[in-house]
Amino acid sequence: MIPGKAKAGGQPVRILGIDPGSRATGYGVIDCQGHALTFVTCGVIRTSEKKPFPERLEEIYDGIREVIAAYKPQLAGIEDIFTAINPRSALKLGHARGVLILAARQHGLLLEEYSPTVVKQAVAGYGQAPKEQVQHMVRVLLKLVASPSQDAADALAVAICRANHR
Repeated sequence: MIPGKAKAGGQPVRILGIDPGSRATGYGVIDCQGHALTFVTCGVIRTSEKKPFPERLEEIYDGIREVIAAYKPQLAGIEDIFTAINPRSALKLGHARGVLILAARQHGLLLEEYSPTVVKQAVAGYGQAPKEQVQHMVRVLLKLVASPSQDAADALAVAICRANHR
């Protein structure tokens, strides 16, 4: 069987979506069986701004490893870096993405990277959709009773995008 492809009537594929950030990293886990998507969990890994940056990277790394260990996804998707106005912020985001990618690969996850435009298009049908529309569509697609935080909704959108591209 091809990794990431569930047999008809077989077990669902568990997918982790990651919205990287140096201060707040969103994560979302869904199950995908055929075209059916089921919400599993979501949340945000927040770092302490009082700590030195290397320690914050360790918090991000440890946080995503805990999520992976607890929910055991088979596939993962991560949002790619967007063009940032502040080069220093872009570099910090790149470092955060690096530790997230490393954690996913160390757990053997098949990881794909998606641009923000591709993620938005996967959930909202429009690559320039505002965050509120993405948040709303994630809620609708996963049949949630309430909208997750923006970071968690973005991560769930990445997971949905990964499900669509598997």
